[in-house]
Amino acid sequence: MSAHEPEVSGEDFAEILATTRDFLHSKVLPREREIMTEDRIPDDLRAAVADLGLFGFAIPQRWGGLGLDGLQEVEVAMELGYTSIAVRSMIGTNNGIAGQVLVNYGTDEQREQWLERIAAGDVVASFALTEPGAGSNPAGLRTRAVRDGEDWVLDGTKRFITNAPVADLFVTFARTREATPGDPGIAVFLVPAATPGVEVGPKDGKMGQEGAWTADVTFTGVRLPAAALVGGSEEVGYRAAMASLARGRLHIAALGVGLARRALDESVAYAATATQGGQPIGSFQLVQAHLADMHTGVQAGQALVRDCARRYWLDGDRTAPSVAKLFCTEMAGRVADLGVQVHGGSGYMRGVAVERIYRDVRLLRLYEGTSEIQRLIIGGALVKGATPR
Repeated sequence: MSAHEPEVSGEDFAEILATTRDFLHSKVLPREREIMTEDRIPDDLRAAVADLGLFGFAIPQRWGGLGLDGLQEVEVAMELGYTSIAVRSMIGTNNGIAGQVLVNYGTDEQREQWLERIAAGDVVASFALTEPGAGSNPAGLRTRAVRDGEDWVLDGTKRFITNAPVADLFVTFARTREATPGDPGIAVFLVPAATPGVEVGPKDGKMGQEGAWTADVTFTGVRLPAAALVGGSEEVGYRAAMASLARGRLHIAALGVGLARRALDESVAYAATATQGGQPIGSFQLVQAHLADMHTGVQAGQALVRDCARRYWLDGDRTAPSVAKLFCTEMAGRVADLGVQVHGGSGYMRGVAVERIYRDVRLLRLYEGTSEIQRLIIGGALVKGATPR
């Protein structure tokens, strides 16, 4: 977190944002149903995303990325949320929780080895943190890495790992020592997917977000060289996890705003054209009330995510990402629900945009830390700040 000048000027960023918006609306939006029914991103769309540089929008330019900062990233994320968020998921780990661990904590050699290929989309990096018994609180993880001479040997299972079925690199969190009050005992390792002992399970079947693939990853006696330890230090791990999750929470908050905005636009258009008793349903006051609540939520979420991004990146407010994620993801759920209500029976039909959004948006309140975890972070910080020392 710093107030340094962004790599990308305001003028250049406006062009990047406009190009991204045009691509999403003209190329991705018409193919949402194809992505949903086939549960995959078409190869030509993936190639087009790579050509736009979106696999590395948040990777610094020295490693081949676009170099967008945290304030610019939330603007891009709001656009990515407007259409099939499987596209966002495809590029999200490279730019976000996996790629940023390398950007901020990797050694020079690790960055040189991986980041240019990550930014180009030639390598898909996954963030292997969540486990069957450790989700929103990384301190509870059980995957272990044990020294064996100069090497490390990794054993454990990760769950719900985004992009695991297509990943080339797993940025993997493991316990290397017992936790103490001042040391969670967690380190981070770079594990190429082709390493012996790495096994990716079958693709998960999920409620929504078709095309965004997740799976279990099992590490059995995976032998890694000393150079696989991120930052060359065991102490880096927990800090890397927390910093990456904070940035990710702002991103997910912005994504929720984009989803909610799309649900609102679809509902306004439907209300203006669908008729009941010979008149547009948008003329009914209760429908207008739903639309008003949806619009107010979107406007509030948009303003909040921008303000929280500034507070975090410029002022160092560590609770701001949790504030944004809690409000915006809960808001998006309410807006999606109202969108289905405005559409009536049509909103429950597969292939209608608000039905897909209703399913897609539910996950936002779970990953990158559940709403309950965000409340604990925010409430704990408030009490700590008011406690006499």
